[in-house]
Amino acid sequence: MPDAGKPAASGDGPDSGGEDGGGDGKEGTAPAPDATYANCAAAREAGAAPLHRGDPGYSRSLDRDGDGVACDT
Repeated sequence: MPDAGKPAASGDGPDSGGEDGGGDGKEGTAPAPDATYANCAAAREAGAAPLHRGDPGYSRSLDRDGDGVACDT
């Protein structure tokens, strides 16, 4: 019988045996606020590509066609 002061388990907690949070497997790979990349290969290796204008690590030098998305090809 569930304790009246605690909600019943929803089945999606850490001990539920289900998914590990539903992420894309890239937790912890977001670029640091001051990230810089020498080239698109480095951005891809870091899991940061594609980079959008305003994203950490975006640089006009990485955006070949100037559309605001770097390392998209």
